[in-house]
Amino acid sequence: MDVNLKELIKYIAQALVDYPDEVQVSEIEGSTTSVIELKVAKEDLGKVIGKQGRTARAMRTILSAASTKIKKRAVLEIIE
Repeated sequence: MDVNLKELIKYIAQALVDYPDEVQVSEIEGSTTSVIELKVAKEDLGKVIGKQGRTARAMRTILSAASTKIKKRAVLEIIE
C-alpha cells in the first residue's frame, strides 16, 4: 500500500480552509526524512494553525502516524 503524505496533507488542509484552490503542498524528500511544506491563503492561516496550534499539532500527529507506516519520518512546515 502506497501512502502519499503530500496528498494526505492537501486533503486535510482543503477541508479546513475557505479557499481550497489556494492550498499548495510541496514535498522535499530526503533519504529518511520528508519535509512537507503547506501554503494556504493568508486569510486561512489561522484555520490551519488553530487555537494554540491545536489543528497544526493534530495534522502533524496524523502525518507522523502515516509516515511511520512507510518507515519514514515526515515533518510538516506551515509557510506564511
